[in-house]
Amino acid sequence: MSTQLVDRLGRWSNWGRSASSTPSAVALPGSEDELCSLLAAAHPEGRRVKVVGGSHSFTDIAATDGTLISLDKLQGLTRVDPTTGWVSMRGGTRVWTISDALEPYGLALPNMGDIDRQSIAGALSTGTHGTGLGLTGYSGIVRGLRLALADGSVVTASAEENPQLFQAARVGLGAIGVILEVTLACVPSFVVRADEHPVELAEMLPSFVDLCRHEDHVEFYWFQHATQVAAKVNTRLPADAERAPLTRRQILLDDELLSNGGHRALCELGRLVPGTVPALNRFATKALASRVYTDRSDRIFVSPRRTRFREMEYAVPLEDFEAVFTEVMAAVNGFGAGITFPLEVRAAAADDTWLGTASGRESAYIALHRFVKEDHVPYFAAVEPILKAAAGRPHWGKLHTRTAEELRTVYPRFDDFLAVRDAVDPGGVFANAYLDRVLGQAPGRA
Repeated sequence: MSTQLVDRLGRWSNWGRSASSTPSAVALPGSEDELCSLLAAAHPEGRRVKVVGGSHSFTDIAATDGTLISLDKLQGLTRVDPTTGWVSMRGGTRVWTISDALEPYGLALPNMGDIDRQSIAGALSTGTHGTGLGLTGYSGIVRGLRLALADGSVVTASAEENPQLFQAARVGLGAIGVILEVTLACVPSFVVRADEHPVELAEMLPSFVDLCRHEDHVEFYWFQHATQVAAKVNTRLPADAERAPLTRRQILLDDELLSNGGHRALCELGRLVPGTVPALNRFATKALASRVYTDRSDRIFVSPRRTRFREMEYAVPLEDFEAVFTEVMAAVNGFGAGITFPLEVRAAAADDTWLGTASGRESAYIALHRFVKEDHVPYFAAVEPILKAAAGRPHWGKLHTRTAEELRTVYPRFDDFLAVRDAVDPGGVFANAYLDRVLGQAPGRA
């Protein structure tokens, strides 16, 4: 087995160490034909196949006891149209490589999340998003797909060609097919000005939605028991705007020492002495420096994450944000053990994807994190019922307990998605325990 995907015992684990499995085989196909041959061989026998990208999903969405396939050898841009800004790339392309590849063409991704370790296929399949009410997640900018289906056949899909398949595969959970190639609507290169500063919690909560409507990108971090939040407001500027990037000293001190190394030390101390957490969190909020800097868009959107954690994130209707977050805060402050990771809050535009978390509604995202050495289950269990009651939709790549029957109530096109899944993979070649839970079993496996 390849040591790139599994350890010496043949075991695959995700980044957050919250999911693992022992696949019966591992494959890193070097061509599309090789990948399709793998699927064609597995299909008649009903053998399970799962594709893994950056292993950054916290759920077991990529876990399998069948064949685990990596697309790491299928990366890179394939076509660029500078006139329309439409760019095609192979499914295994890592998100962190895209900005550099687009720069010579004067193009950029319209928006990005704060983590870029995923493959573009994985980011699309789990509904990865950034923040900004004028912008959707990655799936909202998809203009075309080439997919390898469960039987090894290859199809193209867009809003005009195979539109039902296109809609399902834009946020496909790995259940529809393998994304061989995707075409994204990119934008002219731009610069972003970041303004990071503390804000009183009592000021941020009632103003968050209005702030999101007036600023390009808004997010904030709140620590358990803190009365302030660390806010980040990003403003989009032309590509030729003057840049004032972080200095090397700022990167080493603020990002590496305080935000990564320092925060890990606080997590370790809080784990050993939970009673110190309120004071540690107040210190952490104040230690996050007030700073303003300007740089290429991706260098502002993305932040290094070197302390491992587990995460649960739900999207709730934007108009309900203040009431929901107030209830969430009460639950977090009332939780017994000290929580040293902050809650992260963002917002995104509505889109027309079938299973995107912002499908049909502007959404606020509330994300909870727990240090990897601490038990996340009771903490998430204390908050998840609040998010469920608010018609919340869980991020497909982040931890949650929802089932197909529950998810059907918050996704109007849920059964349309299942109809496509059942048509293209009735035997459940792409299925696993996670998909059985969130989608129900494919008809050929029932």
